[in-house]
Amino acid sequence: MSDVLTTRNMSVARQSIKEPVVVEQAQGHVVVRLHGQMVSAIIAPYNAAFETISNRMVGIERLTFDGSDLNEIDTAGAWLIFRLIRDARGASVEVEYQHMPDDAVDLVDAVTDAVEDHQAKGSSDRKSPALLGWIGRGVVGMMNDAVAALHIFGAAVQGSQMKRGHGSRMSWAPIASQIDKMGVQAIPIIVLMSTIIGAILAQQGAFELGQFGAEIFVVDLVGIITAREIGVLLTAIMVAGRSGSAITAEIGSMKMREEVDALTVIGLNPIGVLVFPRLVALAIALPMLTIVANISAMAGALFVCAFFLGITPESFFDRAHFAIEIKDVLAGLAKAPVMAMFIGIIASVEGMKVGGSAESLGRSVTSAVVKVIFVVIVVDGLFAIFYAGAGI
Repeated sequence: MSDVLTTRNMSVARQSIKEPVVVEQAQGHVVVRLHGQMVSAIIAPYNAAFETISNRMVGIERLTFDGSDLNEIDTAGAWLIFRLIRDARGASVEVEYQHMPDDAVDLVDAVTDAVEDHQAKGSSDRKSPALLGWIGRGVVGMMNDAVAALHIFGAAVQGSQMKRGHGSRMSWAPIASQIDKMGVQAIPIIVLMSTIIGAILAQQGAFELGQFGAEIFVVDLVGIITAREIGVLLTAIMVAGRSGSAITAEIGSMKMREEVDALTVIGLNPIGVLVFPRLVALAIALPMLTIVANISAMAGALFVCAFFLGITPESFFDRAHFAIEIKDVLAGLAKAPVMAMFIGIIASVEGMKVGGSAESLGRSVTSAVVKVIFVVIVVDGLFAIFYAGAGI
């Protein structure tokens, strides 16, 4: 079988084959009689005839290919036969061959196998690249975020002068304003949350320790776990959701309105003006809020111990003084500035990513909260591993 016809053969074929496909139909049975050559050079008449048959599958019950007069076929002709068979079977039409040359049947089968293998491989390949692409985009995104975070941290330190060429004096007014918004105004929700958490820990601990008559050790449980882990962790998560989202929204909205570019135009460092005060405020506010959270959690535990466990306040404070060491408190407070830096930097990075649409702003705020909470938990875990290895 040759895929190429000479000019002489092509002209002879066109003269001798006026109707390459003869269709006979009777009582739902269609017979397609193939004539002459089904090769790529003169395939157009076959294509038009097969498309007509494919568009009129309704009412057909059986489709027969009669190759009595078929002299030559190549892959183009086999593809047309395969495509018509596929459409017919898709319409639940029975397909059969009649007097088809063996080489024509073999070529149609080969085309069918090749198409099915390609489709199966394509389906499998689409899943793997999609997964690999998702992983790759995630890794590249993490790298870009890390580079942007380092850039913002370095620019914030460098831009702490607040104004280029105006000396090294640092203005405390914006820092005090941010401390008020991120720290002072967050005290009520931190107190409420920590008090409830402390009460729950005391109640659940007493339920278990009471089986051994050791309710007094509830003070140890709540005090140590609050000072080392729960107080700073829950406070950082609350600040991440409250202040982290606010930082992203504020910087993002300023970027949408091109105020960040305006700061650059007038000679100010946008990072020094927008990010640095927030980082300093978080580094100051988060340890203070952690102390408030620790005290509130112990107050909640004291309430449960006094009213439900019969432990007097004097006994509670005596046990707390014995159980909680200064290193436990410092171990928790040492995490706060580090978590504060991560909260401020990640929220600022997401804010700088905001484009010109409200949808972009909402997406960045959501991403900032999720990333900050995740990083805060990871940092807490790393501190726990370090403390365990250092014996602290």
